[in-house]
Formats: sequence, C-alpha cells, structure tokens
Amino acid sequence: MKGETDVEKRQLVIIGAGPAGLTAAIYGKRAGLDVLLLEKGVPGGQINITDEIENWTGVEHTSGPELAESFRKHAAKFGTEFRDASVRKVELRNGAKIVVTEDGDIEAEAVILATGASYKKMGCPGEAEFTGRGVSYCAVCDGAFFEGETIAVLGGGNSAVEEACYLTQFAEKVYIVHRRDAFRADRVAVEKALSNPKIEPVWNSVVEAIEGGEMVEKLALRNVKTGEKKELPVAGVFVFVGTVPNDEPLKGLVAVNKSGWIETNDRMETSVEGIFAAGDVRDKFLRQVITAASDGAVAAMAAYGYISEQLHLRSTLLEPDRVVALFTSSVDEPQVRLAGAVEEWSTTSGKKIALVDGYKNARMVERLELKALPVLVELHKGTVVRRTPVSSLQEIQELC
Repeated sequence: MKGETDVEKRQLVIIGAGPAGLTAAIYGKRAGLDVLLLEKGVPGGQINITDEIENWTGVEHTSGPELAESFRKHAAKFGTEFRDASVRKVELRNGAKIVVTEDGDIEAEAVILATGASYKKMGCPGEAEFTGRGVSYCAVCDGAFFEGETIAVLGGGNSAVEEACYLTQFAEKVYIVHRRDAFRADRVAVEKALSNPKIEPVWNSVVEAIEGGEMVEKLALRNVKTGEKKELPVAGVFVFVGTVPNDEPLKGLVAVNKSGWIETNDRMETSVEGIFAAGDVRDKFLRQVITAASDGAVAAMAAYGYISEQLHLRSTLLEPDRVVALFTSSVDEPQVRLAGAVEEWSTTSGKKIALVDGYKNARMVERLELKALPVLVELHKGTVVRRTPVSSLQEIQELC
C-alpha cells in the first residue's frame, strides 16, 4: 500500500467497463482528459451474456461479446488506460475523491461510477448453464428470437407481468410461473395479462431446475401447496425476479432512491460534487445498451466541465500570491445582477476581481468556509485573509 504522500493522482477515473464506462472513456479522452478505467473481469458488462443484439442503432445484427469488444477497441484507440482492479470504495478525504482499490489508492479529480446492475437469480440448477442459450433476463433484448415458440416468464411483480405481455408479440404461448396464487403487479398490468389469450399463469409453483440439451427444453416445477412435481416444455425462460445496482463503491456516500438506485440529475451528477453515475446503476426509466452509452457520454462531458472548472478555480484562487474574488449564486437574480455589474466595473476600472459562482462550486465555498453569499474574499497563496459580506457594487468599490 502506498503512503499518503504517494497516492496516485488522475484526472478522471471510471469504474466499470460496460457500455456506459467505455463510452465515457471515449468521450473523456476525446475531450483531452487523462482517463483511467478500472474493471474487474471482461469488458462489456452484461452484454457479454447476450448472444444476439438487434437493437443497436446502425448495426442490424451482432452478438453481445462482439459489440463489447468493439467498444473496448474504440476506447483503446484514443489511449484509454485500462487496469484490472477490484474497487473497494470511493471516499472523501479532506475534500479529495479517493478511489480505494486492493492495489492502492487513487486520487481523482472526478469519478464516474458505471458498474451497472446485476439480475437477481433464481438460483436453481440449469440457470447458469443455459444463460444465453434460452435463459434470458431481458425481453426487449431477446424476445424476438422466440418467434412462434412456447416460453416461460418467472416472477410475479410488475416486470414479470408487463414483460410477459410484451413477449406475446413474438411467442405463441407465454406461461407466467409464480410461487403465489396472485400477482404482486399493479391491477392494470394484471388485468391486461390475464385477458391475453396467449398468457397462462402457473400458480403456486417454483422452478426446481431448468433442463435441456444445447438449448432450454423444459422446466421442472414443484407446486408449493401440494408438493406435486411436473415438467413444463418451453423453448425459453425469462427471469424477472428483480435487479440490484452494483453500487458497492459508493454505498453510504451518495443519495439513492428507496430501491437503492443512485439518484442523478440529467448531467449524471450525484449528490456529491465531482462524482457521477452512468448506466444501469442509476435510477432511470429504461436500462438498455444504447441508454447506458448515452449516459456515459453525458457523464464524461459533465466531468470534463467539472474538472476544467476546478483547474480554473485552482489557478485563479489558490495559486496566485494575492487575489480578490467575489462569490455569488447563479440561482439568485439579485446576485446575478451584482456579478454582472462588478464584471463591467472591473473591466473599465482595471481592478482585478475574480468572479466565482458559489452555487456551482459548493465544494470551494465549503473549503474557504464561506457562510453566506454574496461575499468578497481576499486570498494570499490560497489562504483566506479576509471575508466580507457585500450586497452592492458601491460596497465592493469601497473595499477594493
């Protein structure tokens, strides 16, 4: 383990090499950032378990592994540094963002978490063996491959019931296998499913095994009330018992919704300044390869903007021998007008005053211990020597 003074320092650290992380790397490198991408395992994430992909715009047909490899080659072309590493957590130390790995700590100007989500598994024999060979966790991705077939959906919540309805566009017959005698989904979704002639519920049943040869051929079921066992011939099995975010590195650090998904704004910013989340790990409506890639692009450009602003602030506020700065809030109209007036006066008078948006740069406001805005601050080599609350141009002119 490196000592505190030997911590590796990077501009942008991306955790996760799925579609979101790899796209973020491409956009980050193209923006001129120093990018380090950390991944544990094969690049590409969940798409590696998808045999065929037909909904990636511009590519009529490809496999998950092929698409993943093309993502990685594209990111490598621009000089992305890849590193196989297990990330334990991301933490804040004196305002710095530290990525803690098994091989040492990395200090980052900005962090993008793109670790995706994991499907909850049934855990029955055959599930792992037939994943990608008849067992799927994504109806939108794989439903079209079961045209005219008989398939089963496992689960009883909204995802299971809604996806079963979606799958009737392709399959001749859709069984919904549920361990209870009623679905847990919303009433409207349940009514829609039960009124569909292609859907047949299999109540009070659990899957004991998924069986077949090269592909899935049948399910071994057990009735939880009677103990009766039977076989259900199917060509495919869609498991919808839920997903969970792979958010371990940020647990307890950023805000999440009640289901545990990371909350972001449309810039992929989390509740912690300089930490972004992209792809399936965040709270979002649609989890697909194309939406993950979109998230990654947005997160990288937002991170670029954030890093550029931080570098500017450092050179403007912390490095000069002496600097006078006015901190205002860009969401308060009177303060916006004050900043504009000060900028005009500074230009005409020759008085140098750095203008800082304290709303966008909350971390700097906290670091300089500024209690309220607007405030005029004088710094000597990064040390605050004076903080003066102000409310008018006249006050600032008298102080300068």
